[in-house]
Amino acid sequence: MDQTDSKILETLQRQGRISNQQLAEAVGISTAACWRRVRALEKNGTIGGYTALLNRDQLGLELCAFVHVSLSRHEKQSTVSFEDAVRDRPEVLECFATTGDADFILRVVTADIASFDAFLEDFLFGLEGISQVRSNIALRELKFSTSLPISANAS
Repeated sequence: MDQTDSKILETLQRQGRISNQQLAEAVGISTAACWRRVRALEKNGTIGGYTALLNRDQLGLELCAFVHVSLSRHEKQSTVSFEDAVRDRPEVLECFATTGDADFILRVVTADIASFDAFLEDFLFGLEGISQVRSNIALRELKFSTSLPISANAS
């Protein structure tokens, strides 16, 4: 990946709906070369897909929680079972296997505290192999970004 690819990726992160012609102009290459580079970045998996970013408050999804989950056993089957279960839950936007006090940290979004309580009671607490669940409710969102720091990683 060279500097032109980095410029393409930075531009696409800011303006995902930009046309190929506009992207080529912004990067300073021909439209054909731009199209080929974008297709190559898609093919090699650097660009994993395209999506619309939605405003969760506008959709009535006002509660964001970070849930720290510890498993009682660290056996492959119990870990895989937990991972499969959380992948299928739409409230779980992100799930990370972590070091430290928790085995997993989930970012969960629901409409309100009652919906979050139902998520915990009806789903999470019912999963086998969980020894501890701790939640932190986000009071304010100070920064939200889906853009990766490409230029900071450039050599």
